[in-house]
Amino acid sequence: MTAANMRQFDLFAPGSGSEPVSAGAGAKRASRNGLRPVVPQEPEAMARQLEETGAYRVLRRLEARPVLARWSPDRLAPGEKIGVILDTETTGLDCRSAEIIELGMVMFTYDDAGIRDVVKVFDALREPGVPIPPEITRITGITDEMVAGKAIDPAAVAEFIAPADLVIAHNARFDRPFCERFAPGFDARPWACSVAEVDWTALGFEGSKLTYLIGQCGWFHNGHRAVDDCHALLEVLDFRRDAAGPSAFSALVASAGRRRGRIFAVGSPFELKDALKARGYRWNDGNDGRPKSWWTEIEEDGFDAECRFLREEIYRRDVEPIVQWLTAVERYRA
Repeated sequence: MTAANMRQFDLFAPGSGSEPVSAGAGAKRASRNGLRPVVPQEPEAMARQLEETGAYRVLRRLEARPVLARWSPDRLAPGEKIGVILDTETTGLDCRSAEIIELGMVMFTYDDAGIRDVVKVFDALREPGVPIPPEITRITGITDEMVAGKAIDPAAVAEFIAPADLVIAHNARFDRPFCERFAPGFDARPWACSVAEVDWTALGFEGSKLTYLIGQCGWFHNGHRAVDDCHALLEVLDFRRDAAGPSAFSALVASAGRRRGRIFAVGSPFELKDALKARGYRWNDGNDGRPKSWWTEIEEDGFDAECRFLREEIYRRDVEPIVQWLTAVERYRA
């Protein structure tokens, strides 16, 4: 290819005068020289063109929904409820010793048809009483300098969640204990966990990690910052592969409305512990006030079958296991 022909790819190369060559002129000259014209495209058009080849998969930046202006709880339409998605970043995993360094919350309205509008957002950093561990900074990007002098008002947090009909976290068993220790009101709210209560496999996903779910929906986002993760989880919960199909959010709301039974296999034979573990039972050492035993949590409609398993496979006699019935208000407490 000659230098002259190569210049046909530059739509703004200088022509005979000092003005740039127009896109139309460039296309005509490229056509005369047997070259495919280079036509400027919008980014979305280029993304679709790549996807249509079948050789590329394009991820789009996830854009947070706009916050509805001048909203208040007394403006709810008939049948509407209030949900809050929250995420915490902390100095460690143990709520008894670690501290919250960032709290993000996104409040939204919903009804039987699904998620509607984002109405409020809460996002704040907090300086802990100890330096942030390097591993936490590596994961979250939050440094000691970023939180220096910052504080989160527990009263403001309590006021934010007060109207919520449902609090959602992508690992409620982790986030709820931290939140309950930090601010009042969380212990009285119904909670739902988008990890434990959504069958992501049935919805066409292959895992439950938030970053993976976002990618499978075709997006990317600024992960591991609290409020960004909240916005991302909202969109993932509302995502439908088929416009007429179910959303993860509908499954989550349905799960939150059902009771679950926490069954304690007190006094189960030691030699059968592997059978209990294989069925999903976990060991509780009794330090939390609950029975020292293997335990599991089941849906109410599976209670009779679980009792039958314990009688026939574990105790091998007629026995009534200890059971604690839990609603969404009691679940995921420390």
